[in-house]
Amino acid sequence: MDKILRVNMCVNGKPEVKVESVGDYAGLGGRGLTSAIVSKEVPPLCHPLGADNKLVIAPGSLSGSAAAMSGRISVGCKSPLTGGIKEANSGGQGAQVLARLGFAAIILEGKPENKNLYKILINKDGVQILEDNSLRMQGNYDTVDRMKSEYGDKISCISIGQAGEMMLGSASVAFTDMELRPTRHAGRGGVGAVMGAKGVKVIVLDDSGMKMRTPRDPEKFKEANKRFVSGLKKHPVTGEGLPAYGTNVLTNVVNEAGGFPTNNFKEGRFEGAPKISGEALAEMEKERGGNPTHGCHRGCVIRCSGTFIDKQGNFLTKQPEYETVWAHGANCGIDDLDAIAMLDRLDDDYGLDTIEMGATIGVAMDAGLADFGDAEAAINLVKEVGQGSALGRILGSGAGITGKVFGVERVPVVKNQSMPAYDPRAVQGIGVTYATSTMGADHTAGYSVTANLLGVGGTVDPLSPQGQVELSRNLQIATAAIDSTGMCLFIAFAILDQEDTFNAMVEMINAFSGLSLTGEDVAELGKKILKIEREFNRQAGFTEKDDRLPEYFLKESLPPHGVTFNVSDAELDSVFNF
Repeated sequence: MDKILRVNMCVNGKPEVKVESVGDYAGLGGRGLTSAIVSKEVPPLCHPLGADNKLVIAPGSLSGSAAAMSGRISVGCKSPLTGGIKEANSGGQGAQVLARLGFAAIILEGKPENKNLYKILINKDGVQILEDNSLRMQGNYDTVDRMKSEYGDKISCISIGQAGEMMLGSASVAFTDMELRPTRHAGRGGVGAVMGAKGVKVIVLDDSGMKMRTPRDPEKFKEANKRFVSGLKKHPVTGEGLPAYGTNVLTNVVNEAGGFPTNNFKEGRFEGAPKISGEALAEMEKERGGNPTHGCHRGCVIRCSGTFIDKQGNFLTKQPEYETVWAHGANCGIDDLDAIAMLDRLDDDYGLDTIEMGATIGVAMDAGLADFGDAEAAINLVKEVGQGSALGRILGSGAGITGKVFGVERVPVVKNQSMPAYDPRAVQGIGVTYATSTMGADHTAGYSVTANLLGVGGTVDPLSPQGQVELSRNLQIATAAIDSTGMCLFIAFAILDQEDTFNAMVEMINAFSGLSLTGEDVAELGKKILKIEREFNRQAGFTEKDDRLPEYFLKESLPPHGVTFNVSDAELDSVFNF
């Protein structure tokens, strides 16, 4: 993985490909690489949809190897949604295949002078860029089916749907799973809009004839990987809860804790939660012949995904994730799993972030466009986005824009990005992460739910401001480092609780790379990434005033606990004092 593929979409009127050495970016992967390239090569004040912005797609430093859980991929750019730096993370086969092809990153830059749409084919023989306007306004599922018919079923695809082509702020980049379905998405921040601005509809990857990446010390790598996997399987979350019920295992847990945002963040408990819980979803999947335990990429041992079968016995979508079930469920007052699964399918096909769209529909319901609990109306609103109507383009631009257009005051966004499935008043540590993350409101940036609700890595009272800044800070540092390896963030449950599992991970990295990293070195990598991201945002115009929650979270008490968000501004401003 010693090459960078640079694709300039307009050199003398046509696309040009260059294959370069990684050069100064050597040793970086995933988020570490995307943020390094964006911070160095993208002007912070450029228009996100203009020629100067760049879309960087980078597998992790361990991707393409036999390392367990190493199939995550990062997509980076200046975000059309937040206006700051963005890294959106995805599973699927893309990371493993791109890494085996030898590329540390694909950089899409420039902007076509014409309105043509392009597909890019990458295999062991080289790179082809082909004009293909027949793909215009095709959904991700149809686009991938077309690529299968042209290039066979041994490929992996990176694509955008209609939302990306329309360059909407909620647009995602889709990655195909092991079954070659576009079910895994780099969803947050509008990264799909940047791919659309570059005129690229789909990137087809074919690693036929390429070998798996090999470690510098195969024996030590094998032994460390074995210990790492053993630790994951022994932990009750990664070894039992997630494989049995998927990420949606959290619905009953968070609802019971009173932090499950309901009806556009008005309450912390949803009466219909048991109907849409992970337990209910797994039972439905089994009854219909689906599978509640499934990996999104080869090498996954947690297997927290699944397959959702409709009432007619046909595949509809992957098992809806916890965030999706909340966003299109409780947040909109909907307790129908079939409706939520249909919304998930539409989001995946159109290429939309399910969190942003669920939050947006909640705001639209507050505006009176539909009633809370009206699943049919919610489905029709998402279909408006796919059709590209005026209303659809507003909704597809995210909750912040929708709130402004319809005059809604209560809009749950930070840096214009929608909050995920934890109310910051009942889970105050995640509120610190929402407020201060370089990415806008993003639970994965520093998943304080671990200690606030799950008792993983210690315990911090979720309703008190005490200890939340330190918790969020440490997790933001760790997350930035993990995102650079290509490992799934869910390994955090085991490595936070089991010292040997953490040590095995570090030893595995060292055996693969030939380095001699310590745990402190891993933390320093995370700090370095956060520093360059913060500096990009500063130059883009962000100040401490952007590291705040909307004021109603400080004024409106949340049932059932009757609490507000109580971490002070001074404490928020101290998060990055390291």
